Amino acid sequence: MYLPGIGEHTRAMPNCIARSSIFAPIARGNRTLHDDSTLLQNDRILIKGSGKQLGEDHADIWMHAIYLQMTCPSGQQPVINRADFLRALGRPIGGSQYDWLHSGMKDLARFTLSIEASRSNGALKYSFGHHPASRVLAMLGGFDYDDTLNEYRLYVDPRWATIFGNREFTLIDWKTRLCMRHELSKSLQRLIGTSKDAEQRYSLQILKERAQYTGRMRDFKASLQRAINELAELGLIISPRIEMSRRGVEQATWHRASDEALVA
Repeated sequence: MYLPGIGEHTRAMPNCIARSSIFAPIARGNRTLHDDSTLLQNDRILIKGSGKQLGEDHADIWMHAIYLQMTCPSGQQPVINRADFLRALGRPIGGSQYDWLHSGMKDLARFTLSIEASRSNGALKYSFGHHPASRVLAMLGGFDYDDTLNEYRLYVDPRWATIFGNREFTLIDWKTRLCMRHELSKSLQRLIGTSKDAEQRYSLQILKERAQYTGRMRDFKASLQRAINELAELGLIISPRIEMSRRGVEQATWHRASDEALVA
């Protein structure tokens, strides 16, 4: 599986996965157990998931696992030392971190999706797990761990190549992501890349639901302000603000930094 633009400092995620709430900036220990829950639905796609809610840490593990598969010779499974895996995530090396990585791997292997997408003309693009004849899609197909060599062998379902197809994916600046202090910043980084619009607007209610945030709106609003401020400091967006739309709905607005020249 080859994707243009992928490199040492860049990771990728399908747009539909990045827009969904499969990964969310959740607090540790506060993980909903999904049972065929709807995680994204619109006119062209339906995604349902089962398993414990995945966080942004899981997103980091998953994106690096996909990167390893992309850079592995065709027909082979990537093999990586667990310490090297942690270093690639910007994590320290040690017993508790090894446990964290192994737990994250298991969470991803246990989380399954049913996903169906159609084209603009209504024709079916792909369908996995929605019908009896089609098996569900695991976020990570599985892994083997060699305790002697301290190595993981990863298994990625080849059907992910279809979901990444037609360049329907967002590129993630990996170095910048590893500098982020707030989980919501990481979540929004993934969302921003799914749209080529220079100016982007999202209602606070939609962002709150996507983040799987169940607390008060005013608390989420404060977290959102910190996140968009951090994204601006890191140079990913320009002029972030929370404002009222013309229809009287609170929304977050920003410009993609890479597109600022088009709107200046």
